[in-house]
Amino acid sequence: MIANILTNRIVNDIAGGTAQGVIIGLVALCLVLVWRATRVLNFAQGPMAMFVTYIGMTQMDHHANFWVAAAISVAVGFIFSALTEIVIVKPLYHKAEINPIVVMVGMFTLLEAVASAVWTNIPRYPTAPFSSINFQSEGNPTGLSPLSTFQIGAALAIMTLVAILFNYTSLGLKLRASALAPEVSKLLGIRVGRLLTLGWGIAGAVGAVAGVVISLNPGGLAPNMLDAMFILGFIAAAIGGLDSPLGALVSGIVIGVVMQLINDYWNSNYADMVAVVLLVVVLMLRPQGIFTKNSTRRV
Repeated sequence: MIANILTNRIVNDIAGGTAQGVIIGLVALCLVLVWRATRVLNFAQGPMAMFVTYIGMTQMDHHANFWVAAAISVAVGFIFSALTEIVIVKPLYHKAEINPIVVMVGMFTLLEAVASAVWTNIPRYPTAPFSSINFQSEGNPTGLSPLSTFQIGAALAIMTLVAILFNYTSLGLKLRASALAPEVSKLLGIRVGRLLTLGWGIAGAVGAVAGVVISLNPGGLAPNMLDAMFILGFIAAAIGGLDSPLGALVSGIVIGVVMQLINDYWNSNYADMVAVVLLVVVLMLRPQGIFTKNSTRRV
């Protein structure tokens, strides 16, 4: 009975879609973290994650093991993102809202060009510490492998840590206050500038985790590996609500499962289109996103 369930076609599609969806959710989570911390949409999030993943994972060429290379990617991701906020984004906070968007789109193009020049466009395939061969149940493959299980576990762990940070710590409260009411926060003695930088750094570290996870997929590590995933992550963030880390992950999983079912039961050419349709429907019915509460103000 259990074997039949584990090898069922729909169950396998849900499992495979979940493994893909958590990656989409991680990318969406990066966007949500930057938005919650600074009220800026980082359109260069994908290339930034790709770039620091290259820096870390190419250390395996020098005999570093996977975990050391991954730790380097995360550390560099934090530092690189924080420096980006200090050097590039911070001078634009009091300018027109379009300015940070234009600058980050330019950075998107620049980072991909630099990565192509330094590491070429030929994909690299880091050695994964987990097998990509699906688990077997009475001789039949299931929808999960040790690698996809690791991907799901990593995403859930990151989501839990972020939820604890923003909802149950004074640091998370200060991060939210600095983004929503910077002037009031300054009057209360909060070092707003440092907290905004910290928010970008945290998003960069999460982005590095997403980049490392994606580099283990069949497409490998390439300069454009996060382009399509960034678009899907943006859709997931908008559907879940730009203020909701939980919404980012849940929406990512839903998109991943829906796309997997469409690939299997309908036509893979329509999968991306359905994701866009979901976005349009949600924005028409609930513009603030499914998981974001309506804000009210007492007067």
